[in-house]
Amino acid sequence: MPELPEVETVARLLRPRLVGRRLGAAEVGWRRTLGGLAPGAFATAIEGARVRSVERRAKWILLELSRARAAAGFLCVHLRMTGRLEVARDAEPAGPWERLRIALDGGGVLRFVDPRKFGRVRFTRRPAEVLGPLGPEPLGPEFTPAWLAAALRARRRLLKPLLLDQTFLAGLGNIYVDESLHRAGLHPLARSERVTEASAARLHGAIRAVLAEAIEREGSSFDVFYRTPEGKPGSFQDRFRVYARTGEPCLACGTPIVYLVVGQRGTHLCPGCQPRPRRARAAGGNRKGDARSVRPGRSGPARAAAGGVVAPPVRARRAAATAR
Repeated sequence: MPELPEVETVARLLRPRLVGRRLGAAEVGWRRTLGGLAPGAFATAIEGARVRSVERRAKWILLELSRARAAAGFLCVHLRMTGRLEVARDAEPAGPWERLRIALDGGGVLRFVDPRKFGRVRFTRRPAEVLGPLGPEPLGPEFTPAWLAAALRARRRLLKPLLLDQTFLAGLGNIYVDESLHRAGLHPLARSERVTEASAARLHGAIRAVLAEAIEREGSSFDVFYRTPEGKPGSFQDRFRVYARTGEPCLACGTPIVYLVVGQRGTHLCPGCQPRPRRARAAGGNRKGDARSVRPGRSGPARAAAGGVVAPPVRARRAAATAR
């Protein structure tokens, strides 16, 4: 699923192409894309409105609409696993995966393409109804080392599942949590309430550095689905330190990267740079889904090198990581 850097990239590239444009007729190819609103009601709500701004909140793209300079609602777009939001030519054919097409004044269309049909384009008068109780933005002013240290102490969670919780901190996903924890030298099974202020400060800096670099490189394209609105892949996957590098040497210390499952999510780490907390358990956790299992290894040498945990067989998507 596209995370904060990918969604920020899409918003930045669409902004100059959409701000000030008037929306025209809407053609709905898959009504569930609208999140429950009837296609006729959706078309009535947006037709004739202008795009006032294009912003990002967490993993959502927000198109603020106006009529005669008065607020006219929002289009809230979530790409989910395979969604793409792009401006195309009028004459460009819809194709089998186009779920929504909106005409633009002056020519061109705004279209939403989504092979797996998980993405959503929702119209709302109040974004909070769609976005829910999201946590602070990791690149925003509210996210400070002091806030992070206090917020971690206030929870009793395993570190990685907590960072993935969008009500705790908005926008982070599996890739960037793994990368941030490695840079901060923290194990994903560490208890949040036991993270020291110094470690919280390192984690704060790591999160911001990873996200800033990923945005600069227009996100990560490790499969065939994520592409920018210009049709190009991101390139941050070329800078991964741990994610999708199972069995490869750590770029910092040379220890083989290992794979385990934390909170039902595949997790990558370096046992050398991210020592396992003595009290961390391979299974359990005091919240459902926090930590469940460690995937066992198959060979003695690899298990010894990984401290008892080795990777599963190389996954097919690893081969797709180099596809451009």
